[in-house]
Formats: sequence, structure tokens, C-alpha cells
Amino acid sequence: MPPVRRWGGGRLVGLDGMGHASAPEFLVLHALRLKGFAGTGAAAETAGLTEEEASALLDRAKADGLVMYRDGRISGWSLTPNGRTHHGQLLAAELEAGGYRDTVHAGYQRFLDINSNLLGVCTDWQMRPGPAGQPVLNDHSDPSYDRGVIARLRGIDDTVQPVCRELGTCAERFSGYGPRLNAAIDKVEAGDLDWLTKPMIDSYHTVWFELHEDLLCTLGIERSKEGHA
Repeated sequence: MPPVRRWGGGRLVGLDGMGHASAPEFLVLHALRLKGFAGTGAAAETAGLTEEEASALLDRAKADGLVMYRDGRISGWSLTPNGRTHHGQLLAAELEAGGYRDTVHAGYQRFLDINSNLLGVCTDWQMRPGPAGQPVLNDHSDPSYDRGVIARLRGIDDTVQPVCRELGTCAERFSGYGPRLNAAIDKVEAGDLDWLTKPMIDSYHTVWFELHEDLLCTLGIERSKEGHA
């Protein structure tokens, strides 16, 4: 069933320094594209909407055949094949209308330069040197070791924040990543260690993964083929 005249839109703004502002209908589809599967609250947070707004939009999208809902032990939303295709069409149209491919591509290249450092921090957060130099699971019983890893993460965050701000000047949805990353690292530094790599919450790694996926799908790059072109 082909969807739907009402899905799409957005506005182009430039005088206030902000980028293209996507329609909420697009943003909720985009959140599911980035997450793959999400509850209403998580989709709303990624889309920058209230949970009530996201719920109403998801119900409409379900009626239009764009999303499906799975109930059970783990409940949530995902795109249907039609929804994934339609989302890709909307995203390509936004990129063309906004004329910001070059800016996103430049931001993506800067992101890639930082990405390997973040992956190293995540690995070192989960594992630490053990006897005879062999890695062992990090049980976070060595505060000095953890502080060193967190300090490296703060350095990475300082480097990626300007990238997020620059991306936000071409597409407003990118402007949310910097504050979300900053909120996660603040919680880690305050002692809530789950907020570095724990899945299913807006941990630093979760938000970083979504930013990476956003850049890839905006530019039409398959993650499995990244770096092989």
C-alpha cells in the first residue's frame, strides 16, 4: 500500500543560523530508522518530540502501513518495508532540497577521524589489563583506571562537539546529538557508569552509534561497505 501525501515536508531556514527543520512526521520515522526497534519513549527522545506527539504520529504511521508495533516481553515499533523505502525517499528529498550534502560529507569525514578513538575507549571501558598483561573484564574496582578512560572520553567529546554544531547548521536534527552526548558523559563523570556503553538507554555509545548511522543513511552509505569505496 503506497503511503501517503501527509508524510514529509519540513522547512528551510537560514536567517537564524539553523539548518533544515524536518517535519515531525519524518523525524519519528527517522528515529526508527536509526534505532531499528524502539519503544515510544525512546523514539520520541531521538526525534526530539514529546512522547504524546510521537505516540500520535506512530499511530498514524501504523495506519498508513509505514510502521508496525510488536507487543510482548519486549514491545516497540519498527519500520515496515514500505516505511523504510518511504523514509529513504524523504531523506533523499531533504538532502536535495537543503543542498547540504557536501557539509554532511565533510562532517562525516571528521567523525570518522574520531570514531576509532571512541571505539578504543569503549573497549578499554569493558576490558582492562590483567595479570601478565592479558585483558580481563573491567569490574570497575580500579577508580584510577576508570578515571583515565573517562578523561579520554571527555577529550573525544570536546573534539566531536564542533562537528555536531556544524552539522546542525545544515540539518536541524543533527543539533540534538551534541547535547545528548554531553548529557551522557556528565552522568558518567558524576559516577553513573552505565551511561558510557549500556545499551537500551541514551548512553554515550548509544548516541554515538545513532549519529554514525544518521551520517551513513543521509549519505547513502551502507555500514557494511564503509571504508571500502
